[in-house]
Amino acid sequence: MHVFRAHQPNHFDLPERIQRLGELAYNLWWTWTPSAEDLFSHIDPTAWDQSRYNPILFLRGVSKHRLEAAAQNLDYVDLYDRLCSAFDIYMAARDTWFKRNYPDFENQPIAYFSTEFGLHETLPMYAGGLGILAGDHLKEASDLGIPLVAMGFIYTQGYFFQHISEDGWQESRRVTLKFEDLPVMPLLDEDGQPMTVTLDLPGRTLSARLWEIHVGRLPLYLLDSNVDANNEADRALTARLYSADMDLRISQEMLLGIGGVRALRMLSYNPVVWHMNEGHSAFLGLEQARELVQAGKSLDVAVEKIKAQNVFTTHTPVPAGNDEFPLWLVDRYFSGFWSELGLDQEGFIDLAGRENPNGQPTFSLPVLALRFSGQANGVSELHGQVARKMWSFLWPGVKEEDVRISYITNGVHTNTWLARRMGSLYTKYLGKDWRDHLDDQDMWERVLEIPDEELWRVRRHLKRRMVAFIRERARGHWMYEGVHPVQVIASGVMLDPYALTIGFARRFATYKRANLILRDLDRLMDLLKRPNRPVQIIFAGKAHPSDEPGKMLIQDVYRAVKKAENGGRLVFLEDYDIHLARYLVQGVDVWLNTPRRPMEASGTSGQKAAINGAINFSILDGWWREGYNGKNGWVIGAENEYASSEEQDREDAESLYDILENQVIPLYYDDRTPNQASSAWLAMAKESIRSMAPKFSARRMLKEYVQKMYLPAIEQKVKA
Repeated sequence: MHVFRAHQPNHFDLPERIQRLGELAYNLWWTWTPSAEDLFSHIDPTAWDQSRYNPILFLRGVSKHRLEAAAQNLDYVDLYDRLCSAFDIYMAARDTWFKRNYPDFENQPIAYFSTEFGLHETLPMYAGGLGILAGDHLKEASDLGIPLVAMGFIYTQGYFFQHISEDGWQESRRVTLKFEDLPVMPLLDEDGQPMTVTLDLPGRTLSARLWEIHVGRLPLYLLDSNVDANNEADRALTARLYSADMDLRISQEMLLGIGGVRALRMLSYNPVVWHMNEGHSAFLGLEQARELVQAGKSLDVAVEKIKAQNVFTTHTPVPAGNDEFPLWLVDRYFSGFWSELGLDQEGFIDLAGRENPNGQPTFSLPVLALRFSGQANGVSELHGQVARKMWSFLWPGVKEEDVRISYITNGVHTNTWLARRMGSLYTKYLGKDWRDHLDDQDMWERVLEIPDEELWRVRRHLKRRMVAFIRERARGHWMYEGVHPVQVIASGVMLDPYALTIGFARRFATYKRANLILRDLDRLMDLLKRPNRPVQIIFAGKAHPSDEPGKMLIQDVYRAVKKAENGGRLVFLEDYDIHLARYLVQGVDVWLNTPRRPMEASGTSGQKAAINGAINFSILDGWWREGYNGKNGWVIGAENEYASSEEQDREDAESLYDILENQVIPLYYDDRTPNQASSAWLAMAKESIRSMAPKFSARRMLKEYVQKMYLPAIEQKVKA
């Protein structure tokens, strides 16, 4: 039997006194632990910035003189010792929530599959909210001590870097990642050779090696097809996220689902729960079935056994947004597979066959996931309703409300997204151990006791910090990229740190309606430029490279941003990523969200803004439908059925302008002094924090997954 281990490269020349910096750099625990980043930035702030906050690059490139100076600095060494001690206590996991509540199950592993993971800006393995949610899921599972193991891809070209041309067109820039520059470790066998899994594809065998990332206490394993044994096309299979090429896409998803199961088996895992985060990994059910059929079980018995341990989370409320493949393509890739299940072609297609919205027969991954899962959930209450309606045909004769799809509303990993100064403020008024009680509503009631002047002082600091970052970024575009001066202004160089600031940052899919606020540009310009009541709006986001309507939407927004008459009060920030997102959710006053209801499954960006004291201004869709309580933000439009999208857009835009003019702007500017915000504004900000921080924390979310999804599956497995 082979023994596999992660090999941490030893390429740092560190002083003995601070030798463990290398160990800390290879565990993402530092990314969400207060003060841990200081271990790197305090050695050489300039070099830290130049490394783009990548501790691997930083430690390799920082001068020996700086390292020696840090090792002899008593204050630095004291910080180092305290954080190393905190890391050791954390990793020992002697007293976790899961261990206290479920001690009998702590050695029952839960496998979590996702095609993307948003963990840190140095690891571009995510395209949007699905990946960010998966990253937060892992971090919170680590904090709670849940025995989770994750499986995904490492993309050799990551996601693309975005550049906006002078005309507003999104251009994609690709950079091949150097894995030696990232906190990823190769998995090697006892002979020092890379661990590989194989998969049969039409006319060839695909090989993929495995890498590992330490996410606190949890391992994240990543598949990589860029190995010598593969042909050139297959080596590029894991180069990028979400290819539009159907052959590439089905090959990727077979590798994730089937190859991922095989990889975990090789690593001696026997998960009691298999969690599919969206349908991309649904082929894992086929591999599970193949294993059991080959072991002598009938397919019917195998499917029932599999369903008892599989969990499926759907994130897409639009039928066209779910992965499905034409039957001819499925025949090509699975003609040698269905016989291993004891099926013929027709029986295999029946496992996941459906008609797509165009009336064409397809093999649907969400259908496959639902048929091979005992439990399934949407990611908000409204999305649960939409999902039950979408997939009710799989349960003929069952009332729609009884369809076996529940919901667990998304939440955010507080320590990842919370500004440090807000954290210090919470420590002062909520108690030193507040981070241990993130989902405790009673504790968050103490937010109401924070003095207005102290909250406002922190909020002003965060906005000034955000504006300074954006201005310096714009300066860099001008100095080093030679962009046109108009683009410099469009990049935020004229932002006012004291003006009411609205943020809109997310994936530029058309249903998210980034241009809704621009529908009546003359009216908007009047609101932005009123004397003594300035308003500025910051846009950011990417469209998928194959999403032409999304790219046209960016161009539409950017052309409005470039207009001279707005005086720099409309801004578009290119290359939206986790790093930029932190500045925005921490620094803006208002978080705007305008999806076409009910197409936003959940969303989480507004939750991140709320924990930092920003106020939400949103359509009653996704999570906000559950979050809004009448006192903690504003609602755009109504929960109506509309005759057309045009009617919905018109009414929602009118509502947006009316509330902005008559509620949002007056609340911010009325009854305030030059150094103190309106007491009514701060009251709403506190109510936003109080009501939403516990309810939409990833801690609450993970506990619900354990109690509603994982434990029932674990108990069935243990009984069996």
